[in-house]
Amino acid sequence: MTPDAAPLPDSGGAPRPTEGDAFGVPFRSAVRAWFLISLQTFGGPAGQIAVMQRTLVDEKRWIGQRRFLHAMNYCMLLPGPEAQQLATYVGWLLHGTRGGLVAGGLFVLPGVLALLVLSAVYVAFGTTTAVLAVFAGLAPAVLAIVAQAVVRVARKTLDRPELVALAVAAFLALALFGVPFPVVVAVAGLAGWALGRWRPAAPRPRSEDADAGPPPVISDDVLHTEAPSTQRTLRVLLVGLLVWGVPIVVVAALTGAGSTLTEQSLFFSGTAVVTFGGAYAVLAFVAQQAVATYGWLSPGEMVRGLALAETTPGPLIMVVQFVAFLGAYRAPGSLDPWVAAVLASLLVTWVTFVPSFLFVLLGAPYMERLRGNTSLSAALTGITAAVVGVIANLGVYFAVHTLFAESAPVSWGALQVELPDVGTLRPLAVALAVVAAVLLFRFRWSVLRTLGVCAALGLVAGLAGLPVA
Repeated sequence: MTPDAAPLPDSGGAPRPTEGDAFGVPFRSAVRAWFLISLQTFGGPAGQIAVMQRTLVDEKRWIGQRRFLHAMNYCMLLPGPEAQQLATYVGWLLHGTRGGLVAGGLFVLPGVLALLVLSAVYVAFGTTTAVLAVFAGLAPAVLAIVAQAVVRVARKTLDRPELVALAVAAFLALALFGVPFPVVVAVAGLAGWALGRWRPAAPRPRSEDADAGPPPVISDDVLHTEAPSTQRTLRVLLVGLLVWGVPIVVVAALTGAGSTLTEQSLFFSGTAVVTFGGAYAVLAFVAQQAVATYGWLSPGEMVRGLALAETTPGPLIMVVQFVAFLGAYRAPGSLDPWVAAVLASLLVTWVTFVPSFLFVLLGAPYMERLRGNTSLSAALTGITAAVVGVIANLGVYFAVHTLFAESAPVSWGALQVELPDVGTLRPLAVALAVVAAVLLFRFRWSVLRTLGVCAALGLVAGLAGLPVA
């Protein structure tokens, strides 16, 4: 803190830090910490948030537990990958806008590079027996991983009968009636807000929120240098929309409004603003559109893409990079297929994550003044409860296309269900799904370790001559 920093009247006399090395944390140290965190972001949002908790709260003590949880709750309320947005928020707390951009950017960079390489390997060698066998092992493991996600979120969220009912309603709306995903999210948020006003949850005991250990560098009572203002909001909004939209306009002008690259950039730009509840929650919507509407890839390839995203660092929503790569490679237009695939992969990554930075940098100064707002918390509770049903629907979708070779949509009035052909059951897939479930639930193995074992078993089965396709 600088000697001339003036005390804040509403922060217990604590000084307001300046933007240089905010709160006494050197910018270089923060960049190094974010880079090391980015190399450990395996295992989905729960594991990624745990890494930041251990590094930022427990070890370095740059931020306190209550402020960390407040930032996490806000990021969970936003559309997009909450762990990456949490990194952006904390980076902004430490060093303003540049800190947020560096923290959020480094969080996704290793995953972008890794999945780009893996997508190219899949396109080049995906029809060989060895590669098919590895994916035959990975796909059933994804089913167990999705089931584990349902259980984890349900345990943390569904602590009241009303929330259980909301989760079931979300599942039925998606699985049986084909209600659009954004509608489910919006209704869940309104239901949560109404439930909060009708029957508020009991407040958490203060002791559960208390910090342990030495005081954090960023005190819970200190306000940030960037106060909310109309001028700042308009400036961030204008720059963010330009950075987000100009690449889409350029691509549309160069390749045409009906090109695969333009379609993908527009679709995933829209998806970026409705991806509430994390990657698992939105993947059913992405899979349905990418497979059935646009035909960029097959249902089985969508599962394989998620398996690849599970094995790389970074947010699981990075699977959209795989979707874009395959779709553009197969419909490159006037471009070389490899050039189109790489461009689409990077463009879709750009339009998926730029909104995350925009949402955080726009809202963070306001959220710093809205800690403890009960209406926001109630809406978030409703959305998170519905996410349990959304992820369960994703699990059903993956199960139908992984455990069975064929399926067909069936309609009964308003009901719309995709039923598998039981005669096309894949015994190997069922066996590997059971193995993955035992490793995850019984022995509590990590996601990465479980995927490795299942991939090895699939490879062994393929080399032994068992049917893997």
